[in-house]
This record gives sequence, structure tokens and C-alpha cells, in this order.
Amino acid sequence: MTTVSEIYGSRKDDHVRLAVEQHHVRRAAHEANQFDEVRFVHHALAGIAESDVSLTTEVAGRQWAAPLYINAMTGGSARTGEVNRGLAIAAREAGVPIASGSMSAYLADAAVAPTYRVLREENPDGFVIANVNANATPEMAKRAVDLIEADALQIHINTIQEIVMPEGDRDFTAWPRQIAALVEAIDVPVIVKEVGFGMTRPAVTRLADLGVTTVDVSGRGGTNFATIENARRPHEDFAFLGDWGQSAPACLLDAAAVAHRRQVTLLASGGVRHPLDVVRALALGAKAVGASGHFLSVLEGEGVDALVSTLVAWLTQIRQLMVVLGAPTVGALAGTDVLLGGQLGEFCRLRGIDAGEYARRAL
Repeated sequence: MTTVSEIYGSRKDDHVRLAVEQHHVRRAAHEANQFDEVRFVHHALAGIAESDVSLTTEVAGRQWAAPLYINAMTGGSARTGEVNRGLAIAAREAGVPIASGSMSAYLADAAVAPTYRVLREENPDGFVIANVNANATPEMAKRAVDLIEADALQIHINTIQEIVMPEGDRDFTAWPRQIAALVEAIDVPVIVKEVGFGMTRPAVTRLADLGVTTVDVSGRGGTNFATIENARRPHEDFAFLGDWGQSAPACLLDAAAVAHRRQVTLLASGGVRHPLDVVRALALGAKAVGASGHFLSVLEGEGVDALVSTLVAWLTQIRQLMVVLGAPTVGALAGTDVLLGGQLGEFCRLRGIDAGEYARRAL
């Protein structure tokens, strides 16, 4: 008989394999996304000294050394435990925060605890984020936080993934109540994130009502879990959901006003391919930016040292782009001039967002 841990482990291994394949296909096709529709207005005399630039940012009540983090990926099987080991080492060496993948497998079978615990063992002083789904009880969330001595708890919400997943949930009515209970019960800060389909104005408003103060909008354009779960279906009959959702830039623009009014910190992930995408997201109001697929691809294809070098290079290039833009701090990027074009510009028009204001902020 197949055990619970074997079921979870097989699924987690499938997710890693399919995510890497998906990334390779997109990279080979030079696939564009809506980050490309965010363009900076170049002001030729705006440049400042690199020594005057600070990458520090405040997230979940803590100062992060940089506005970049390794976002939730995996855990729950022998193979994914080794992936987590490599990610944790890279996070430690580059000095960036890291989020665990969903810890549902551990909550179902404690035997897989080492595949998550390795995140803390290899990164004893780093900022590590536990991850549970919105069905988790406070007791389950506390177990997840305690296992990896987490500095924050990430709650992922993923209705589209669950619907496409053959064994997924089909009732989401309890999620708001569960999220509120977790915010109330957990001693560490709570971050709520999507898994790649986006969080717009109504979702951020509802989360603020539930007591959530940090939201990762996690938009479309990166690892696509509708496509991944569809590949696990016998007839792959949910292909029509392959482009569901909104991009991270669209979500940041849509949620900006309510986030400011309700004092919600916005994070961004989904479709982040290089340092310019990070700086674009910061210019649209994110306090930090996460990436998964690209970092996983580097780790799986080239190893831990290559991932460390990649992370260090990204941080250097983020700083240098801030030099060119005349932004001495992460917050100052939100005052730079950006042009919002293409489908993103059309999204702004239809949602009542004044794209022109973003083009004239530095005046």
C-alpha cells in the first residue's frame, strides 16, 4: 500500500521536475511577460554614487539586508530535501531570506521533517519563512514554524492549483476564517501569498480586514501551477487555464492604493527573470521581490556554487540599477518615472488606474 509520505513525495518530485522543464521552455522561447511593459524613463543626469546606495528594506517587522528573497519551492521527499539543502546554503552565502515550500507533507507525516529542517540547519542565522496552506489549523502552523525555527509564516492560497490538482481541495469557504485564526494565534509575522495567479485590490482589502499586514501578490508569468497540475491529470483537460490570473506588475498597480491606506506591505513574485524585473517591481511599490523558477533552474543545472554566484550578481546589479536611477534606497525607487504600456497599460485603463501619474513622479 502506498503511504501518505510516498504520495506527497511523488507529487513534490513531480512539481520540481515540471517546474524546471517549464522554465527551460520559457527561457528557450525568450518568453516575454508584463514586466517587459514596465519601462523606466531614463534621466541622463540622475546617477548617484554606488557607495550611497542601500539595499536594506523592512519586511515583516525586520530589516532585510536586500530586497530579494528565495521564494517557496519544495520539501517532502528525499530529492526535494536535497534541493532545500542547496537553496539554504545559497541563501546563507548570499545573505538573502528564504521561504520553505508547502509543509503539508510534514504535517501529514513527520518522517519527512528533515527535508524541511535542513533549511535552518544549513542557514542557522538567516531569515527563514515557514509555509502552510490556508486549511492549516493554528496547531499545525505552530508545528511548521517550530520545525524550522521560522522568522515568519507564509500562508499560500491557490484555488486554481487546487481545482486543477486531481487530489486537490474543492471547498474554500473556510479560508478567510482560517487565515484570521492563524494571524491571531501565531507569534511570528504572517505573510499571505498566491502561488502565481495574482492578488488584486479585493483580495488585499479582504486580507487587511483579516489582520494580515504583509502580502506577496505572486502574479502570473513564472512557474505555472495550473499547467503543472494539468500535466498530472490523465487527460490534461484543464489546458484552458494556462493563462489564468494577473501578473505581478498588474497586481502591484491594482493594490497600491489600498495597501497604502491599510498599511499593508506588498511583496512581489511571479515571472521575475533578472535584476531589472526586481527593480521594476520595487518601483511599483513592492518592498521586496521573490523568485523561484530561475533559482531552481540554476541549482538543478549548475549546482550550489553557481546559484550563490547568481544571487550575488543579482544583488550587485540591483544596486547598480539603483545608481543609474538615482535611488539611494529601495523606497526611493517608488518615486522613479515608469511608462506602463501594452496590455499592462490597458489593464490600468480598465481598472481606473492613472498610468500617467507613474510617468511623472520625478518631476
